[in-house]
Amino acid sequence: MGFRMGIVGLPNVGKSTLFNALTKTAAAQAANFPFCTIEPNVGDVAVPDARLDTLAEIAGSKQIIPTRMTFVDIAGLVKGASKGEGLGNQFLANIRETDSIAHVLRCFEDDDVTHVDGRVDPVGDAETIETELIIADMESLEKRLQNIVRKVRGGDKEAVQQERLMKMAMAALEEGKPARTVEVDAEDLKQWKMLQLLTAKPILYVCNVDEGEAATGNALSAEVAEMAAAQGNSHVIISAKIEEEISQLDAEEAAEFLGELGLEEAGLDRLIRAGYELLNLQTYFTVGPKEARAWTIKEGTQAPQAAGVIHGDFERGFIRAETIAYDDYVACKGEAGAKEAGKMRAEGKSYTVQDGDVLHFLFNT
Repeated sequence: MGFRMGIVGLPNVGKSTLFNALTKTAAAQAANFPFCTIEPNVGDVAVPDARLDTLAEIAGSKQIIPTRMTFVDIAGLVKGASKGEGLGNQFLANIRETDSIAHVLRCFEDDDVTHVDGRVDPVGDAETIETELIIADMESLEKRLQNIVRKVRGGDKEAVQQERLMKMAMAALEEGKPARTVEVDAEDLKQWKMLQLLTAKPILYVCNVDEGEAATGNALSAEVAEMAAAQGNSHVIISAKIEEEISQLDAEEAAEFLGELGLEEAGLDRLIRAGYELLNLQTYFTVGPKEARAWTIKEGTQAPQAAGVIHGDFERGFIRAETIAYDDYVACKGEAGAKEAGKMRAEGKSYTVQDGDVLHFLFNT
């Protein structure tokens, strides 16, 4: 599995520029006017992972297939979007279809790039968007609570559970708190996710800074960092302009360009890593002479379910997983060396897959 991250923010904060850079396409028009993105642009990008290249080299794999993630560039929201202002509710619906939100905040001064509210205030921008999402969630819950009354009166257990969860969410929203602040018991998680609340989605703040501040950030990004920490959210500092320039270079040129700017890695790498942490994701590998491939799973996934990411038959007919830790695979210079050194293990259905595991699944057809 990959994951789907929606790129949101006010108009002219650099969303489409960042999207173009991330997907290395010009599919999202980046222009200095509000609502230049009319339909949500969707782009699949490969997740960079140096471990995959190392494994492929050791195994002599003919093909390298990275895992992928999806970015959705969602048009600029404005104050009043939940009431139909700007381009209105259609974009709130686009957010519902994502797993997480990358909220791009303008942390740069530029008189040539207009701000929809005529000022540069990333914390204020974040509050504007959060408020619109809270209002949208409240309106959704009000309608659903009205529609569920009859089932609750009839004693429908699922309806009773849904009503309880919706009222928990509404209580938080009425206090101006997002739904992700609500503590939900394990037995309620499935129904909670089915509510599809916008403010329940994990959020990552993306501070878009000038090219000269990409390595260190600035006073505005520091304000965002403080806000994110207080909320228990994450943030990354990126220059969308730099990312767009890097996207046009080959690997060697990109590395040289980053070095000149004092950056160790591209913003895409930082964004993906932060996204993985946000959604508690990890990677395992399958390696052979034909291909070396990366697969994304949730932390805590057991071997049969990890096998199911490749194909449902692998999960249904799971017998065992032959497992080599990444470090052992590299140190032993491949599968044969790992076997000889006793580093290959046979794991059963209860095995919890670890990040970097090199796996081979045995299953009944």
